[in-house]
Amino acid sequence: MLSTGPELLRLLRLCFCVSLVLLSQVSGAKRDLKSACITCQQITDNFNKGFDRTAKQNFGGGNTAWEERKLSKYETSEIRLMEIVEGLCESSSFECNRMVEEHEEHFETWWFKRKTKHPDLHKWFCIETIKVCCPKGTFGPDCNACVGGSETPCHGNGMCDGDGSRGGNGKCSCNDGYTGEFCLDCSDGYFNEERNDTFSLCTECHTSCKTCTGATHQDCDECKEGWEEDDQEACVDVNECSKDPSPCKEDQFCLNTEGSYSCKACDKVCSGCTGAGPDNCQSCASGYQDTEGTCTDVDECHQSEPVCTKEHEDCINTEGSFVCVCSSGYEEKDGECVQTPQQDEAVESESPETTATQRGEL
Repeated sequence: MLSTGPELLRLLRLCFCVSLVLLSQVSGAKRDLKSACITCQQITDNFNKGFDRTAKQNFGGGNTAWEERKLSKYETSEIRLMEIVEGLCESSSFECNRMVEEHEEHFETWWFKRKTKHPDLHKWFCIETIKVCCPKGTFGPDCNACVGGSETPCHGNGMCDGDGSRGGNGKCSCNDGYTGEFCLDCSDGYFNEERNDTFSLCTECHTSCKTCTGATHQDCDECKEGWEEDDQEACVDVNECSKDPSPCKEDQFCLNTEGSYSCKACDKVCSGCTGAGPDNCQSCASGYQDTEGTCTDVDECHQSEPVCTKEHEDCINTEGSFVCVCSSGYEEKDGECVQTPQQDEAVESESPETTATQRGEL
């Protein structure tokens, strides 16, 4: 009997949740496989560093010659192996320490056979023995060749997902300038300088081109924004600053650049301007005047009509303005300049009562 209504809805929700869980587990497994290979690579790299570090060491202390004669040479001893193994992982690296602990016996196997059978530790341990890595240019559980082949993954123009590990899906992430499943196509802004079934060389277009067939501004198929075709069908810069009205604000001037423009602030002495500096003002700002084509400060304090009109008040000129202050010996009080009180230098005579009190006579 077919489910209907609420039962069908619950069944669909259950199927959806199960699918999400399975997808999450598969995704997590792929990440774990990649991570395991990276950890294994770090372990074998550190092993090789430890091998070099202990190359000139010996048993340390005691009768080294006797120990090497009766026991074994330090160079091939298990003691040296243990010293190297102890330095493979940081104490905080759980994955590294777990991998070393699980496979410690494999290091002993490799150690005593390395000179004749297994010279490459990474290949033997990570790829062939615990099988968490793949050879370069291959990926996945079966170490399949990446797109473009193991010698030139992604035809040399990108990265193969999972390259060198047992994870990933082998898809290409293309380098800048390349696109497509095989990284043989060129992105916008690039053109194929050379191309066949296994090789592609993408070269950047002229800066004016969005798409192109060659390297010059005459080879554009389409112009970028800020550029336009001229009579010869070449992409040339659009001068946005020549437009009316100007694309900039009133207190700014327009500066044209290739393919664009920028707005710069006018000099503070200007009220509108056509360029930088006080000699490019359209008019002068308040407090400034035109002096032979350049806006300069107006000295308000030396005009025919005084600007500070209160009694005992002086004028001080400032850039673009002026201030009124009280003259020396005067201070501002209630909006007026009044004389500063002089401190009485005379010492007040002590009264007989005060003197008697200080003497304790009263």
